Amino acid sequence: MPKRALISVSDKTNITDFAKKLTELDYEIISTGGTLKAIQEAGVEALPVEQVTGSPEILNGRVKTLHPVIHGGLLAKRDNDDHMSQLNDLGIDPIDMVVVNLYPFKQTLDQSGVTEEQIIENIDIGGPTMLRAAAKSFNDVTVVVDPSDYASIIKGLTEGTFDHSSRKKLAAKVFRHTAQYDALIADYFTDDPFPENYTVTYEKVQTLRYGENPHQQAAFYKNSRNTAGSLASANQLHGKELSYNNIQDANAALEIIGEYEEPAAVAVKHMNPCGIGLADTLNDAFTRAYKADPISIFGGIVACNRTIDTDVANQLSEIFLEIVIAPEFTKEALDILTKKKNIRLLELEMDNNRSSYHKLTTVKGGALIQDSDQAQITQDNLTIATEKAPTSAEIADLLFAWKAVRHVKSNAIVLAKDLQTVGIGAGQMNRIGAAEIAIKQADDKAEGSVLASDAFFPMPDTVEAAAKAGVKAIIQPGGSKRDQDSVDMCNKYGIAMVYTGMRHFKH
Repeated sequence: MPKRALISVSDKTNITDFAKKLTELDYEIISTGGTLKAIQEAGVEALPVEQVTGSPEILNGRVKTLHPVIHGGLLAKRDNDDHMSQLNDLGIDPIDMVVVNLYPFKQTLDQSGVTEEQIIENIDIGGPTMLRAAAKSFNDVTVVVDPSDYASIIKGLTEGTFDHSSRKKLAAKVFRHTAQYDALIADYFTDDPFPENYTVTYEKVQTLRYGENPHQQAAFYKNSRNTAGSLASANQLHGKELSYNNIQDANAALEIIGEYEEPAAVAVKHMNPCGIGLADTLNDAFTRAYKADPISIFGGIVACNRTIDTDVANQLSEIFLEIVIAPEFTKEALDILTKKKNIRLLELEMDNNRSSYHKLTTVKGGALIQDSDQAQITQDNLTIATEKAPTSAEIADLLFAWKAVRHVKSNAIVLAKDLQTVGIGAGQMNRIGAAEIAIKQADDKAEGSVLASDAFFPMPDTVEAAAKAGVKAIIQPGGSKRDQDSVDMCNKYGIAMVYTGMRHFKH
């Protein structure tokens, strides 16, 4: 008896060639619908599935392979005499291979203007059922879900190297595939942001050389949907492959640059901003970002939200940078920057959509899931806590610094002046420690600057240190039991302080 392969695919890439080669290897082909038509038009003999089952397709094709003849032929254990006896009594022939890929549910979701009815009609039932049945029976059945596997399967069958291990690997791929398919469907139907079971699915972009350190293995995955404005949708124009740390830092830069509508440049090192500048032109904005910390930017990541032209490229070319990200590079800018062999240039449409999304952090034995920190503060949200009110220029700097401080590891302090960060203190165990780092970095630029703190002051020591450095205005959440001590210290030194009523811890 010849071996039998059931073929029913939505993605018909290379399917006719695969079917021809299977028939050359003495497989009998069973098929359905459009796949059957494509195979027969290519000159390959194939049996309609209804001829095998003895039952017509019904309900506009909703039911065609859900039949004991199909699933008995897949699920029967070939080494089980009772199973094989039952097949014989019922006139059912075993099926040795299933080649199926599913209705395009994800692609339908991604289309504009589709109705819920169209989406639901693209939930495949028979396909996943056959795939799971065949994958469960991998000891006897070959299951194929990915057209990229066709060539290696034919090679293995021809050379006699296709074995139990080969079938098991294909079965594992099927279960991953159907799990992703079901996860996307579940996500579409789920309204609860934190349901009783939380399933996420990602698609592999690349295997990385290593993780944070050379002894750690790593890979980069992207969301199955909604990658706009992310590294997953970037076009790399030049340079080496991205590393694990590159991706972390570049993502941090994208998060920060998305805060600003004005021409902006952001320099990032170890996932913290080391310089942020705004100006009327990108060239001036980058100058400010660079001068904010010309030491830390060395070997860092730069993100810009405007086209990089010759002037900006000339500045960038003077510095050792790992990555430059921008919505566009002029030809002249590329000519300048690509002279550096290893710099990575990423072209990416910037996303200033501040809608919240879920952030997932794995912990040992589980995960933490929360909304991303996207809440915005405007001048109308500020409460003036001191005798002195900030000037309009100070308010502009305060709001600029507040957007920056949310992206600095806690405890975080940012000093800013004239829409430029001048001092950043990050990741300290106490707030005064973060302030001292920011003040030391700012040096004489601290005079006339403003200070942003990601959380309230538990004591007035940070205010006093800021006052002695020449800080003129402070923005902080408020809410400490000792808020009045900090207010009194501001009043003593003639500093304006405003509360936001919102903190920005970043661990």
